[in-house]
Amino acid sequence: MATKNWMIFLGVAVVVLLSSFSWLGLFEEKVDYNKDVKPILNKNCMGCHGGVKKAGNVSFLFEEEIIRPGKSGKIPVVPGDAHGSEMIRRILSDDPEERMPKEGAPLAEEEVEVLKKWINQGAQWGRHWSYNRVERPEVPSGGGLLASLKFWETDGEWAKNEIDYFVRRKLKENGLTPAAEADRATLIRRVSLDLTGLPPTEKEVADFIKDTSPDAYEKVVDRLLASSAYGERWAAMWMDLARYADTKGYERDPGRTIWRFRDYVIRSFNEDKPFNQFTIEQLAGDLLKGPDGAPAEEQLVATGFHRNTMTNDEGGTQDEEFRVAAQIDRVNTTWEVWQGTTFACVQCHSHPYDPFPHEDYYKYLAFFNNTRDEDVTSETPTLRFYKGEDSARVERVKAWITQHNPAQTTRFAQFMRVMEPKINSHDFDEYVNASLLDAKYFGAQHQGSARIPGVTLTNKDKLLLSIGTKAEDATLTLTLDSLRGPVVARTKVPTADTVLVLSLPPVQGRHNLYMYFDSPKTPKNWISIKWIAFQESLPGQNQPEYAGVQLDYIKVLKARAESTPVFWEAEGDLRRKTHVFERGNWLVKGPEVQPDVPKLFNAMPRDLPRNRLGLARWMVSRDNPLTARVVVNRFWEQLFGTGIVETVEDFGSQGIEPTHRELLDWLAASFMEEGGWSTKKLLRQLVLSATYRQSSGVDQQKLEKDPYNTWLSRGPRVRLSAEQVRDQAMAACGLLSNKMYGPSVMPPQPEGIWLSPYSGESWKLSEGEDRYRRAVYTYWKRTAPYPSMTTFDAPSREFCQSRRIRTNTPLQALVTLNDPVYLEAAQKLAETMQQRGKTPEQQLREGYRLLTYQPIEEKSLNVLLKVYRNSLVGYKKNPAEVDSLLRFGEKKSPELAALAVSANVLLNLDKVVTKE
Repeated sequence: MATKNWMIFLGVAVVVLLSSFSWLGLFEEKVDYNKDVKPILNKNCMGCHGGVKKAGNVSFLFEEEIIRPGKSGKIPVVPGDAHGSEMIRRILSDDPEERMPKEGAPLAEEEVEVLKKWINQGAQWGRHWSYNRVERPEVPSGGGLLASLKFWETDGEWAKNEIDYFVRRKLKENGLTPAAEADRATLIRRVSLDLTGLPPTEKEVADFIKDTSPDAYEKVVDRLLASSAYGERWAAMWMDLARYADTKGYERDPGRTIWRFRDYVIRSFNEDKPFNQFTIEQLAGDLLKGPDGAPAEEQLVATGFHRNTMTNDEGGTQDEEFRVAAQIDRVNTTWEVWQGTTFACVQCHSHPYDPFPHEDYYKYLAFFNNTRDEDVTSETPTLRFYKGEDSARVERVKAWITQHNPAQTTRFAQFMRVMEPKINSHDFDEYVNASLLDAKYFGAQHQGSARIPGVTLTNKDKLLLSIGTKAEDATLTLTLDSLRGPVVARTKVPTADTVLVLSLPPVQGRHNLYMYFDSPKTPKNWISIKWIAFQESLPGQNQPEYAGVQLDYIKVLKARAESTPVFWEAEGDLRRKTHVFERGNWLVKGPEVQPDVPKLFNAMPRDLPRNRLGLARWMVSRDNPLTARVVVNRFWEQLFGTGIVETVEDFGSQGIEPTHRELLDWLAASFMEEGGWSTKKLLRQLVLSATYRQSSGVDQQKLEKDPYNTWLSRGPRVRLSAEQVRDQAMAACGLLSNKMYGPSVMPPQPEGIWLSPYSGESWKLSEGEDRYRRAVYTYWKRTAPYPSMTTFDAPSREFCQSRRIRTNTPLQALVTLNDPVYLEAAQKLAETMQQRGKTPEQQLREGYRLLTYQPIEEKSLNVLLKVYRNSLVGYKKNPAEVDSLLRFGEKKSPELAALAVSANVLLNLDKVVTKE
C-alpha cells in the first residue's frame, strides 16, 4: 500500500513538473538595462547612434527614440520581439553594408544574447543607478540564517561602526580579510594629516601612545576636528573645486582681490556649517534676505565661488563673449562639484551616453544668466568695504534715509555696498565718433554720440555717471528717444574721473536715451564713461542738511574702497533672455528657454523660485539623487586615496561603477538625515571606522587579490597633497606660522619662475611670519603657479579640478632637495637634530623619529651616515660652500652643513611624503 501511494505521488509530481515547463519563462532571470544592456550600447552603438550623431535618424540614448522608426522606416527595437527588431537583424546580418557596428568588431555572442533577451522581455528601460533617489539600505548584520551559519561571527569583534559591516561583506565575497589596526604612532600621524593637513606634535604622539582608555583614539579625532587647522586643510581641497586664484587668468592674468572668499571657506569648515547651507550661500548668497531685506556680508562673500571664473582684460576682446564663457564655466563647474556629472558635453549637443538633451543645458544656464558681472576690468559687482571717514559717511547716509523714508534704506545701502543696479558703458550702441576704449569703456570725442537703449525712467529722477576727460570745456547733453529729442539733462564734464549726479525731469515708461558730446577746444581728446545708474532722489530734499548728505553719498561712491567680487542678480531692464546656442555657438541663438532642471530628475517643487536660490535648494533637497552621493564620495576619496566611485567627477554611465554602492548610499542618507549635512560628523564617522584604522601593510595574497586596495583589505597609503608636503616639512622643522586669514602671501620660490609680461610685476617675498604661512595662503597666479606645488600635481586652477591625478617624477625629488623652502626646513631640522644627539648616529636617528615617529632601521641609518660623512668631507675641503648652503641662520659649521644635507634627504623620504 505504501509503495502504491509512493508511485501515485511520484506520478503526480512528474505531471506537475512537465506541465510547469510552460511557466519557466516566469522564472527567467531578468535582464537589467543599466547593468547588462547600457554598457553594450555605450561601447558599441552610441558613437554613431547617440547624442552627437544619429546615423540613419536612429538613437539609443532615450527610450522614446529606440522605438521610433529610423530613416529606413524600420523600428530599431520592437519590445517583446527581438526577431522583428531592426537592431538585432543588423547585428546578425552577413551583408557588410548592413552589419552593425559598421566599422567595429562584431558583438560577442553573449552580448547578442543579452540584447535579444532584453528585447523579448519587453525592452524595459531603466535609470542609471546614480540618477535614482538615495534610499537607505540595511546595514549588513549577523541576524537570522547568517548568524546560525557563523557567517558574521568575527565582524562584531572587528567592526567599529556601520561602515565596517559593508566593507567586511565585500571582503568576504572576494576571499579577503581585513588588516590589523595600524600602530598608534602611524594612526595618529595618518588621522592628523587627513583632518588638519599637519603632522602631530611629539607630545601629541606620546600622549596618545600612553593613553590606554577605550576612547583614546576618539579623543584625538575630536581634538583634530576642533582645531583651526582643520578648516585650512579642507579649504585647500575646496580651492581646487572653486578654481580659486589671486589672478584673473588668460594671457594678461592680472591680479584679483578675492581672498575673502578663501577665508569664508576656512571659517565655514571650522564652524561646521551644514553643507547644504554652505552650498546655498555659494550659489545664491546674494538672494538670501536678512532682517533688513538684504543678504549678510558673509553670504555675499560666499558667492565668490563663481566669481573665481576667469575674465579677459586684454584689449580687443569682446566682453559679452567672455561673459558667456564664464556662465558656461559656472554651469559645468556646478555639475562637476555637486552633481558629479559630465554636463559640459551638453553645451554643444545632447549627451552621448547619458539622457540629457541639448536644450536642458541652456535651461540650466538660464539660472545663472542674469548675474550682473559682465567681464569688465573693474570686476563689478564687488562688495565694498569702507573704512575710516568713508565708513562714517555710509552710516550718516543710511541714518538720514531711515529717518526720512525707511522703505528706501535697503535700496540705497545696497548701491553703496555693491554699486548695483547700474549699466556698464560697453552696453551703449549707435556710436558716432565714439569707441570702446581698449575694448573696455565707452569713449567719445567732439560731436560724438551714442545711445543708451531701453531704460525704464518711471520714478527715476537722478542719473549717476562715472565719467571723466582731459578735454577742456567739454559738455554732455542727454536727449530722449533721438538725438533731436527733448533735452533731459546737460552738464560740463569734469577733467578728473568722478561720479556726477544729474537731475532728470519726470518721464514715464521705457525709453532710449541719447548722449551727445561737445569739446571744440580739444576735439581729439576722449571723454570716457565707465557706468551709469538711474535712481530716485535721496529723501528729505527739503531739509537744510540735504546737500551735505548727498555729498556724503557721492563721496562714498567715488571712494577707492577695498572690495571682493560677488554675485548680484539682475532685475528689470537688466534681465536677459536665455536661448539655446546652436552647436554651442554663442553667436547662433536658437529657441528661448526658461530656467529649469533636467527632465531626467524630479521637477523642482512649485514653491521654489525659478532662480539660483531655488536651484540651490533643489540641489540640496532630500530628493536630489546626486549631491549627497557626490559629496560623501569626495570626502571618502580624500581619506582613502580613491573614491567609492573612482571617477569622482563622473557618476554617469561612463564613470567607473562604485565598489561599495550600498555603503555609498548608506553614507549619503546618513549624511543628509542623522548627520544634518555636517562634514565633521561625516569625517568623524569615516576615520573612526575599523576600515580606516587598518595597517597599510600588504602581503602576497592581498597583492594578488586586491592589488589596488579596491576592496579596502588594508589601510590607505597615499602620497600627501602638494600643500601637505610643504606644510609638513615646515611644521616638523618648527618653521610653520599659525597666522590665519588675510591677503595671500609670497613665500620663497626659485628665481626665474614668476612671469608677468604685461604688468612687469615681480614676486615680492613676504616678510616675517608671512613667509612661513600655510600653503593655502600662497599667492596663486594662474599662468605661473607656485612651482613646488605644481610639481606635486596641484592644478593651475583655470578650471575646476575634482581630483588631482598623482604622479611620481624626478622633478618632485628635485623640489624637496633644492627648493629654498625645503633647504631652510632642512637647516632648521639639522639644528634641532644637533641639539637632540651628541653623535651623528644619534642625530640622524632623532631626525628620522621627528618626521615619522618611528625608529629608523639600521640599513637606512647606514645609508644616511654615508651621506653625512661624504658631505662632511666635502664641506671641510671647501668651507666656502658651507655659507652657500646655510643661508638661513647664524650657525655655520661643516658638521651642521653635512647634517642639513642629511636632513634634506630625510624630508625627501617616501615614508615622509606618504601617508602610511
